[in-house]
Amino acid sequence: MLELLSYGFIQRALLASLLIGLVCAVIGVFAVLRGMTFIGAGTAHSAFAGVTFAFWIGFPPFLMALVFGLSTVWITSYVQEKGKMKPDVPIGVFYTFTMALAIFFIGLMKTSRPEVFGYLFGSILSVTQSELIVIFALSVVILFIVGLFFKEFHFISFDQDMAEASGIPAKKLSFLLLNLISLAVVIALKSVGAMLVFALLVIPAAAAQQWATNMRSMMITSAIIGVASSWMGVLLSYWFDVPSGATIVMFSAGVFLFSVLFSGRQRMGQTS
Repeated sequence: MLELLSYGFIQRALLASLLIGLVCAVIGVFAVLRGMTFIGAGTAHSAFAGVTFAFWIGFPPFLMALVFGLSTVWITSYVQEKGKMKPDVPIGVFYTFTMALAIFFIGLMKTSRPEVFGYLFGSILSVTQSELIVIFALSVVILFIVGLFFKEFHFISFDQDMAEASGIPAKKLSFLLLNLISLAVVIALKSVGAMLVFALLVIPAAAAQQWATNMRSMMITSAIIGVASSWMGVLLSYWFDVPSGATIVMFSAGVFLFSVLFSGRQRMGQTS
């Protein structure tokens, strides 16, 4: 085990998985409680479209993934409000549209780019030093904002109308939360892959909900499950030479199933 930790790529993978598992698990709590989980899938596919576009034009993929991911949140929020429709409608439209865009950009590439599929299926063992620095910086930003507005996010997660009536700018905070979810998805994209990052956002929080009795305990439990799943995924993918993203999600799904079967408690969504 100590010999394993001497490898630079393993050190980077473990640090990246720690940050990604923590951030996705924490922000995923609000996504699950607010019923905003579908935005994670929409953002993931949009960010992947950004990656393919970046490879096509020779631009940094992470930056373009960030632009596409955040743009989807802004556009879907505008379309939802303008068209007075439920959020899953515009998200569903852009979910399919951006995946079509990704396929279109891949078709325009003159040469095959195997790196693209690392973003589709996940490749946490290939995280570079510069990517780790970006992941760290954005993770700090996300966690800082969550800590700063924790009470407000807590309030709007259970009763947005009451929060609005109490003078809290619930709509603005809800939009901010959507942007944080989008950022969390983007930083996890290469590690887990566009096909599976949605699961890392949802599963730890959903598993924690089975055990938690209040918001804080749910968040702490979700963070533990997210980090443990990410670390186990990294180690198992190295030892058995299997895809890291799939391993992380399968382990966290196992924890969720165990939680559903053996928690024996009332779900946190029905208590506060």
